[in-house]
Amino acid sequence: MSKDQSVQEALGEKPGFQVWWRMLRPHTLTASFVPVFIGTVAASMYTSIHVGLFLAMLIASMLIQAATNMFNEYYDYVKGLDTEDSVGIGGTIVRDGIPPIQVRNLAFIFYGVAVLLGFYICIETTFWIAVIGLISMLFGYLYTGGPYPIAYSPFGELFAGFFMGTVIIGISYYIQTEAVTTGIILLSIPPAILIGAILLSNNIRDLDNDKESGRKTLAILVGRDNAIRVLAFFFISAYVLTAVFIIIDLIPIWAVITLLSATKAINAYKMFRQNSTPLEMMPGMKFTAQMNTQFGLLYGLSFLLEHLFTWFI
Repeated sequence: MSKDQSVQEALGEKPGFQVWWRMLRPHTLTASFVPVFIGTVAASMYTSIHVGLFLAMLIASMLIQAATNMFNEYYDYVKGLDTEDSVGIGGTIVRDGIPPIQVRNLAFIFYGVAVLLGFYICIETTFWIAVIGLISMLFGYLYTGGPYPIAYSPFGELFAGFFMGTVIIGISYYIQTEAVTTGIILLSIPPAILIGAILLSNNIRDLDNDKESGRKTLAILVGRDNAIRVLAFFFISAYVLTAVFIIIDLIPIWAVITLLSATKAINAYKMFRQNSTPLEMMPGMKFTAQMNTQFGLLYGLSFLLEHLFTWFI
């Protein structure tokens, strides 16, 4: 059995359609779905929801996220960072033999479809959305593309959390209400922190390989043990801020249900503490992504529960 076959077996990778599905890195797509959901249900407290705008925003956000993942795969391959035994990647280029240019072109096609959806959103709202959308797509490309990739710097978590958390939540809220408030910016912070946590968990897992390739990620700068502590701090901060927002009546009291996601956070922390190889730490990243998903859905669900409570009283 060849080395790349053993890695594929360990990761449970299969040929056929799953090659293309893995290229999207579907376990990360909730980082684009959840913010749209949160921004929309927060807006539902003040207005009826325009379903067409919600769906357009949802699909566009997921396409941009998937395209960013593909650009990541393409440029990491071009720069010689991905090999057949790399974990945490789609592996479509280095293990499945998909031509690199095909991966890059598909990413541009996804961007193109997202632009068309953005045009529809602009027609229904304001063309300022186009400016914000184009800036977001530019930073998605610059995450691993361009002369100074953001992914290779200590600021990856910050940019990911801001654009995929705060910006998406803010736009999703705006296209429904035609307003952006201090409140929506504040309540976007916990989900944004947890999106940053997904990236940090990825960088903890890849720390050794990233260090050898010359990257300067946050995990590399602070060291593995401290990076795990920072990850725990991200988790705790999300819960603490949620509690504060409940106390100041910024979000419904029902948001206490976000604590149900704490098990995933604990499991993620333990996996990183107890393991040291990329393959062994893979579950830690998956727990982090699952925690982000559960927290975000429960966070948004709290607004829907507030609706139900209001109707019944």
